[in-house]
Amino acid sequence: MTSPHLIYLLLGVGGILVVATLIGQVLRDLIAPDGSNPVIENLNARIAAWWGMVVLLSIAFLAGRAGVVVLFGVLSFSALREFLSLTTKSQADHWALAGAFFVVLPVQYWLVGVDWYGLYAIFVPVYAFLLMPVVSALRGAPNGFLTRVAETQWALMICVYCVSHVPALLSLQIPGFEGRNVILIAWLIFTVQLSDVMQYVWGKLLGRTKLAPQLSPSKTWEGLIGGTLTATAAGAALWWMTPFSLPQAAGMALVVTLMGTFGGLVMSAIKRDKGVKDWGHLIAGHGGFLDRLDSVVFAAPIFFHLTRFGWSLT
Repeated sequence: MTSPHLIYLLLGVGGILVVATLIGQVLRDLIAPDGSNPVIENLNARIAAWWGMVVLLSIAFLAGRAGVVVLFGVLSFSALREFLSLTTKSQADHWALAGAFFVVLPVQYWLVGVDWYGLYAIFVPVYAFLLMPVVSALRGAPNGFLTRVAETQWALMICVYCVSHVPALLSLQIPGFEGRNVILIAWLIFTVQLSDVMQYVWGKLLGRTKLAPQLSPSKTWEGLIGGTLTATAAGAALWWMTPFSLPQAAGMALVVTLMGTFGGLVMSAIKRDKGVKDWGHLIAGHGGFLDRLDSVVFAAPIFFHLTRFGWSLT
């Protein structure tokens, strides 16, 4: 049975998107009806993309555990493809790369699906990290070996291991919260992504001081502070549908929003190093899947383990 709290949250997000859509349309009509204002057009593109992503997430949430695991498995596959398309590779790495997509990724998500915590917690950083370089080494080609291996390992850590901790939240056994774990996923994604959106909004309204101009020219300290405080307040306001008290929800929201920001900066540094603006072009106004997941991937493992150690029985 679907938790009424999840329905409330989805309806609330839908209401926010309706208001955002109306605001975006009014701004376009008043300021640049010909579509000549890049800021307004970017805002409307982001809102349109969010409609699609929220619908997709809603379907997965309502489908239950299997739907959530499959959805994030597909997202991991797409993100891994985007990441590895920018990395250094050799013909000697082909079997290792095939193993990343068709062995490591499905096994990790199968372990999450059957709730084998003792193995999915170490499968990628221990077994995959140690054995996949062996596959490449056996094929020869020592030139650039360390760079090739390290980039593939980092791709697996970000795109598979970290992302898999989102559906892993469904396995936590929290007293008094049985059957409502999907709320944790919805709360995490809502809080982190709201921080991203509000950092963009506050940055456009008040931004003066660049946060990291060489990595992300659009990010400002004013946007960071405004977005973090707004998302922390929103996450705390939703404490009643989580296993956290109000102060605990505020603390958790602060942690995940900061981790999301750090994740965005790290992934921006990698993109700048590779000379690209976006990881992909599959989502209009948002780049690729990894451009939308970069904040969540850094926040998800920290949120999972804090919740597991602080509130779960297992």
